[in-house]
Amino acid sequence: MPTHRRRRFIHGQTAWMLASVLALTLLGTLTVELFFVLSLIGFLVVTELTAPFAVTPQWRTRLKWLIGLGLLVFGAIVVRRIIEILPSGVL
Repeated sequence: MPTHRRRRFIHGQTAWMLASVLALTLLGTLTVELFFVLSLIGFLVVTELTAPFAVTPQWRTRLKWLIGLGLLVFGAIVVRRIIEILPSGVL
């Protein structure tokens, strides 16, 4: 059974992602890349805001792997965007 902190973490992340989809849809800029970047930012914010002060539960230690994977995908998105912007003769 999930603890109160875990449930608060899940609710916070879900609310952030739903708000991101709604905002991107209203602005007419909904893409997978933008949604991923906003979700990653929200994940990092919610992770920090719900962090316990004294003891770190085991489920929170596994979040490091998700953060690392998210940052790798974010790096790939940034590199792809930079390659799209550069003129064809540069690379």
